[in-house]
Amino acid sequence: MKAITGGITAAKGFQAASTAAGIKYQGRTDMAMVYSTKPCVSAGTFTTNVVKAACVQWDMNIVKSDKPLQAVVINSGIANACTGKEGFDACEATAKGVEEALGVAFDTVAVASTGVIGMQLPVDKLVSGVKVMSKELKDSIEAGTAASKAIMTTDTVNKEIAVEFEIGGKTVTLGGMSKGSGMIHPNMCTMLAFLGTDLAIEKNLLQEAVSEVVADSFNMITVDGDTSTNDTLLCMANGLAGNDVINQKGDDYNTFKEALSYVCVNLAKRMAADGEGASKLFEATIVNAKSKADAKVLARAIVGSNLSKAAIFGCDANFGRFLCAMGYSGVDFDQNDVELFFKSENGTLKVFDKGTPIVFDEDEALKIMKADAVTVFVDMHEGEAEATAWGCDLTYDYVKINADYRS
Repeated sequence: MKAITGGITAAKGFQAASTAAGIKYQGRTDMAMVYSTKPCVSAGTFTTNVVKAACVQWDMNIVKSDKPLQAVVINSGIANACTGKEGFDACEATAKGVEEALGVAFDTVAVASTGVIGMQLPVDKLVSGVKVMSKELKDSIEAGTAASKAIMTTDTVNKEIAVEFEIGGKTVTLGGMSKGSGMIHPNMCTMLAFLGTDLAIEKNLLQEAVSEVVADSFNMITVDGDTSTNDTLLCMANGLAGNDVINQKGDDYNTFKEALSYVCVNLAKRMAADGEGASKLFEATIVNAKSKADAKVLARAIVGSNLSKAAIFGCDANFGRFLCAMGYSGVDFDQNDVELFFKSENGTLKVFDKGTPIVFDEDEALKIMKADAVTVFVDMHEGEAEATAWGCDLTYDYVKINADYRS
């Protein structure tokens, strides 16, 4: 496997376009379209929030059906959540606009939205945007990058990645893009992610791979503890790489899953690092826990603690905050077994050793914590399981951004 330049248009047969439709923002692109020249098998994961946006429910129906998926239309600015029948009508009108423009069945078109909850989408602008984009679809790297920028809301940078790998002597490509900056919490977050591959694989195996990888990537990030109404990840596979269809688990399946994990972890970490107002990536790694489940809970508790996030922002090696978060996580462990370290590109420092605090050099700690990415590394000494979670520091700007989000 190797990383290559590109994103959602990297794989064979995938095209993208974007436009400034004026959905909510003025003077910036706010709609994107992803299209496969060949119908795709699809897989997806969605928000666990009981309050699901209309677009989420629309997409869930497509993924759960036996129908292919061939196009996705995304808008930023308005979330199409808590919008009643009018919200569903907007989904259908958008999909039918694609049907009219590209000749693909409307029920093979997914839709996704991100932005303010409770506002109705301007359907005329959506349909007009679809008409414009359908004429501008391209398979270029630039078209994919422009699409990744169009779906941003409070994101400060676009997020895209692509990789190549070999399956049965064929070169297979997987590319993707995502957005997410705030209202981010495990069990998916305020995130949209779209993955396109030219791999040939059966739908049930694609779904299994996606579900398992998401559990260890996007479901392991948190910014602010809020789980969104709109979280959607869609993966499309059109088979144009020409490999024999993967219809059982084995080496080919494992190779794909490894590439999928690499892409999803990369995108997830970029989202965590770009959390609203964030100045650095905050990572927690738990090793030698009793179980994978325990390791996950402990890691997420550390990065999800507001006190821990504030300490990371202040470059304060206050290890008690991280131990405290572990203690109320619900996992049973003996603090007298625990070792805790701070790590970054600037060094590693042990601060807690099996129940006993260590006298450490504060200047050394400050140097380590001033890095752009800081890891709290915890050795539980209770088993062999491990997990990593990602978040960001909590800064003054987070409140500023969310205090005037609607304006």
